[in-house]
Amino acid sequence: MKKNIYLIITLFFSLFLITGCKNVIQKEEIKEQEENYLTGKHYVIMDIENYGSISLELDADEAPITVTNFIHLVNDGFYNGLTFHRIINKFMIQGGDPNHDGTGGSDNTIKGEFNQNNIDNHISHTRGTISMARNSNSFDSASSQFFIVHEDSLFLDGAYAAFGHVTEGMEIIDKICEDAKPTDDNGTIPYEQQPIIKSIKVVD
Repeated sequence: MKKNIYLIITLFFSLFLITGCKNVIQKEEIKEQEENYLTGKHYVIMDIENYGSISLELDADEAPITVTNFIHLVNDGFYNGLTFHRIINKFMIQGGDPNHDGTGGSDNTIKGEFNQNNIDNHISHTRGTISMARNSNSFDSASSQFFIVHEDSLFLDGAYAAFGHVTEGMEIIDKICEDAKPTDDNGTIPYEQQPIIKSIKVVD
């Protein structure tokens, strides 16, 4: 009987130690991930075929996960050759989908950095703001798709991860919205008419 009690106690403490070690490892992994997130301001230029270039300032202090993910995809050349597949005049233009129809993304999803997801983000969805698209049913489903706000859309504040602003080239957004001929109220653009993102490059 005593042997059984000793065995149970030994197993209990072994499990406690293993669980404790696992928790320490998880905390270290989280800390390591946080240390790898970008901080400060970062700048990119988006070259749109037949339209011109858009300059953007990205704020990694407000949205470190989002900016780090976006810059990583930019540096990998992920966006080069993709399109804006959804355009709604006086609202926004959306792109970054390898499937060109709103169903695709990169290999990873990220945590949504916005108030409804318990993360402070003070960037408002004013004209020229760049923000992450996501599945409406999941706060942590953003991947590679992003949108640029054409006209102030403050009703999006707190529900989507805004992470920067256009600094030059809003006239390009205006022209894209003016030219767009969506096939429905959701802003669907036929593939052959979708503006092409020739490249996005980091310039800082």
